[in-house]
Amino acid sequence: MSSGFERDRDEFARGARAIVVLPDQGDASRDVDARLEETAGLAAAIGVEVVERIAYRVRQPKPATLIGSGQVEMLAAQVRMEEAGLVVFDASLSPIQQRNLEKALETKVIDRTGLILEIFGERAATAEGRLQVELAHLDYQAGRLVRSWTHLERQRGGFGFLGGPGETQIEADRRLIRDRMARLKRELEQVSRTRGLHRERRQRAPWPVIALVGYTNAGKSTLFNRLTGADVMAEDLLFATLDPTLRQIQLPGIDKAILSDTVGFVSDLPTQLVAAFKATLEEVVSADLLVHIRDIAHPDTEAQRTDVETVLAEIGVDENTPRFEVWNKLDLLDADTHAEIASQAAHRDDVVAISALSGEGVDELIHQVAAKLTGAHRRYSITLDATDGAGAAWLHAHGEVLGSLDDELETTYDVRLSESDYDRFIRRDA
Repeated sequence: MSSGFERDRDEFARGARAIVVLPDQGDASRDVDARLEETAGLAAAIGVEVVERIAYRVRQPKPATLIGSGQVEMLAAQVRMEEAGLVVFDASLSPIQQRNLEKALETKVIDRTGLILEIFGERAATAEGRLQVELAHLDYQAGRLVRSWTHLERQRGGFGFLGGPGETQIEADRRLIRDRMARLKRELEQVSRTRGLHRERRQRAPWPVIALVGYTNAGKSTLFNRLTGADVMAEDLLFATLDPTLRQIQLPGIDKAILSDTVGFVSDLPTQLVAAFKATLEEVVSADLLVHIRDIAHPDTEAQRTDVETVLAEIGVDENTPRFEVWNKLDLLDADTHAEIASQAAHRDDVVAISALSGEGVDELIHQVAAKLTGAHRRYSITLDATDGAGAAWLHAHGEVLGSLDDELETTYDVRLSESDYDRFIRRDA
């Protein structure tokens, strides 16, 4: 048998046979089988064929290999038996651990961070997305130049280990990597400034922004498509959506609003990606309302909720930003659990239970979103020129006009508006 160790380690084709390994360090909040399933799903997202899933109990992580020496020997035997060309560790490996494991197993090894970077590298569709992924990959790769088979100087397609579209080639030299990273950061800053100008223009317009956030594969894009009639990629696939998508929608009492579908989060999201994708996630930071979509049928749904809240805090979302939860995938629950979850949601004003796939509960969700956006409205007295028909139409479209008083030159409106809409109205001619 020709082992994976003897091949070019950076040129694994789609369809490579892989073993997924979970070093179980006793995290009680995570279901071991669900975690293995998630990692296998991550591998499948880049076309890797997972032939075995193994969890090893690790009481004391080993500095050299993370798992114990006996576990390494058992894993090496499994690699030979399965003729695996790749081992995916659902953990963060140091460069030394990665190198030692590759020597002991005689095959390619990547960790959770490397796997997620691969997915992002393959899925990034826009120029901005490619910049962000390349920056994140370089940051990760800079510490792994000890690997003798990392050939960054060669021309090849892909950001990382398995290949993906559009990687710019870089010599395997830390100084050159730093220079390249600096250039990428400057380009992303320009993208961020442009995005900021677009955002300011939207804020001067009377349109609140609603951001859908949630764990990857929670059903955000399915819900986005149902609410907007869009055709965003929505599959039972981790990280199906990377680049943010904005669409205009109409809500009860709100003529226009902007709905934003964002990249899904995941546990242990690489810090390199959180930093690189901050420009994209600024839509979340500046949103008027966050709608947190949860896969309520998932065994780790509570842990996933914590993961999402952690990432939101990392990217600078104000904890006072209005938000509520959507418990999605009711269609996957049995009748008793469905009734229990629906009852729990009905007794809370910060939760709506739905099935984005079947449409159950979506009408209630729409009314809840509208209520959240209009619930903080205050009463204002606004005086306009009698000829300002556009301003009057604005107030009628986005607020509740309680009355008006006319004289020859001006009209004074008694109107209920949210504070953010009032600010938008005041700035509309700025």
